[in-house]
Order: sequence, then C-alpha cells, then structure tokens
Amino acid sequence: MLTKIQVARLDDIDRLGSRTVMIEDKEVAIFRLSDGSVHAVENRCPHKGGKLSEGMVCGSAVHCPLHDWKINLHSGRVQEPDHGAVTVYETEVDEATGAIYISL
Repeated sequence: MLTKIQVARLDDIDRLGSRTVMIEDKEVAIFRLSDGSVHAVENRCPHKGGKLSEGMVCGSAVHCPLHDWKINLHSGRVQEPDHGAVTVYETEVDEATGAIYISL
C-alpha cells in the first residue's frame, strides 16, 4: 500500500526550480517544470552521485551538475549514450491548496 506524504507547496518551488526533502533515509529532489507539472526523483545521479536538485532543468529532464548526464524526470532513465536510472516517486498536487504529495 502506498503512503502519501505532503512534502511541499507549489508556492515553495519556482518554475524550472527544485527543492529537496528527506523522507526516512532517502533524499528526494522535487522539480517543477515549465508547464507547472511536478516530478520527484531520488536526488542522486547513478553515474557519480551528483545532486540532481542542483542540475539545470530542460524540458522534462534534469542535467546532472557533475558530468551533464541527462535524466528524464518522467521515467528516471538516463539518456543514451549514457545508461542507468534513478527512482521516480509518484507526485500529486492538490489544486485547491497547492499541497504537493509524494507516494511511497
């Protein structure tokens, strides 16, 4: 069974911005894309462990700040020719309150 946890509010994250939260022992990066959608992934690049929350968001991907690996925020997959993936967390936004939830 999935547990929903409120992690932020839309007002807390600028478009094309990010924020990090600790959930149990996991550091999660929450991104707000230019279309307003919200995505959450583990905050660790599979290559060398760079903090994805510090990377640049372009479209629906984030570029790792260490070596520019491009990671799709929908699937968590690294763009070829590189390979790997990060954990993606299901997000939900309450339109009435602006609360952002992550399901674990």
